[in-house]
Amino acid sequence: MSTQLSKQTTKQWLQSEKLKSQIGQALPVGKEVDRFMRCLYTAVQKVPKLQSCSQESLFSTMIASAQLGIEPDGRLAHLIPYGQTATLIIDYKGLVELAYRTGNVSNIHADVVCENDDFEFNLGQVEKHKIDLRKPRGDMYAVYVIVTLKDGSKKCEVMSKEEVDKIKNRSKSGNSGPWVSDYNEMAKKTVFKRASKWLQLSPEVRDAIQHDDKEYQAAEPVIDVTNTELPDELPGLSTT
Repeated sequence: MSTQLSKQTTKQWLQSEKLKSQIGQALPVGKEVDRFMRCLYTAVQKVPKLQSCSQESLFSTMIASAQLGIEPDGRLAHLIPYGQTATLIIDYKGLVELAYRTGNVSNIHADVVCENDDFEFNLGQVEKHKIDLRKPRGDMYAVYVIVTLKDGSKKCEVMSKEEVDKIKNRSKSGNSGPWVSDYNEMAKKTVFKRASKWLQLSPEVRDAIQHDDKEYQAAEPVIDVTNTELPDELPGLSTT
């Protein structure tokens, strides 16, 4: 038996003051709740299959997104249906925004490397990456990130496409959503997450990475909703 939301019920719920209040409590200081609610509403309208996801998973993805202060606008993060489970996938740009918020990061540069690029990686450092825009770059074969901290120290990480694809194949949404529509951005996120293991980042960034890692752990729920209060039961729920 599963509980599903009808289109009408989802619309009513997203416009309810109860949900707005709980999202507002979860948002970091300075984030506008009305803007965030409009973003949630748009995300669900753009992906109708989200309306068939369980109430618990849809609510918990929204709360998780609010707690991180990352709007699921298809640029910073995505709400993706996986069967009857709604999943929050944080984009590379979302992780970068969180990293910059800490005040510890001076610059983050990531790019994919293609067959016709002039690329040199030596002793843990990207020595050169030149792109000739007058000709096709060819197929992508690697991705890298260079993180510069405020103290001037740098961390560089490079991954082959094969390494990225191994991680992609572990994802429950590896064949849909941003892995299909924005592969390069997901590759950048993957290499940034690897580099972050060597960096002193804020708890918010760590929480975002830890949350994102759950997307690759099929035996675990996408989001832990323990001790999370669900809003009032939605009107018109049908049980099948």
